[in-house]
Amino acid sequence: MTPNDHSQIAPGKIALVTGGSRGLGKNIALQLARAGSDVILTYRTKKEEGQAVAAEIEGLGRGAETLPLDVADIGGRDAFKGELEGALRSKWGRESFDFLVNNAGIDRRAPFERASEAEFDELLNVHFKGVFFLTQALLPLIAEGGRIVNTSTGLTRFSIPGLAAYASMKGAIEVLTKYLAKELGPRRITANVVAPGPIETDFTRESFEHEGVKEFLAKQTALGRVGVADDIGGVVAFLCSEAGRWVNAQRIEASGGIFL
Repeated sequence: MTPNDHSQIAPGKIALVTGGSRGLGKNIALQLARAGSDVILTYRTKKEEGQAVAAEIEGLGRGAETLPLDVADIGGRDAFKGELEGALRSKWGRESFDFLVNNAGIDRRAPFERASEAEFDELLNVHFKGVFFLTQALLPLIAEGGRIVNTSTGLTRFSIPGLAAYASMKGAIEVLTKYLAKELGPRRITANVVAPGPIETDFTRESFEHEGVKEFLAKQTALGRVGVADDIGGVVAFLCSEAGRWVNAQRIEASGGIFL
């Protein structure tokens, strides 16, 4: 990194990206690596996908590691913390990491009147409760001056029927992020939210396969298209770079200007 290249991440930094084996998480992990960070990424069931992303990161000249994690398993967070500590010591000779990107997610859709308690609880455990308590457990491992980046959604600003529960969890994450920024300020740890609009990935493939959906969303977007994963990863990398050091407690919507 040259003295004036603030868009890059300072040397020696390590990021943890949950759900980094596919979709937006994969792109975030790769963009962080391109900006200069080593990356630990988690996967839930598809170990091979995680290892493939790690190999790509190593091909960029950065260090990479993969760890299994089910963010909904609150009882498993201490075991994950132990595995993370072991990976940090064995691969990097460190006791801490620098950037926590809470990205892992699931998709459940139902009209409000038919939303089930089981689906609600699934969304709660992954998108809010899991993020809350995983971040709490990992706080001792986040280095002074580190960064927390939480993912939200454009759906906290605009409404699409069938996504009330999902959007509500993300709304909770946006409030939590402000509290993290306030309470972790003495450690110089920033906390921000990136809120994507509709992004075409394997995570959203089923929705985009419905006739006319992609065209409708493109027409509602100021830039005239739906988003792709490359539109998001760079925003996260910016927040972890020297250029993003003074951004704190903010919701950054990366949506191309949809539903203005």
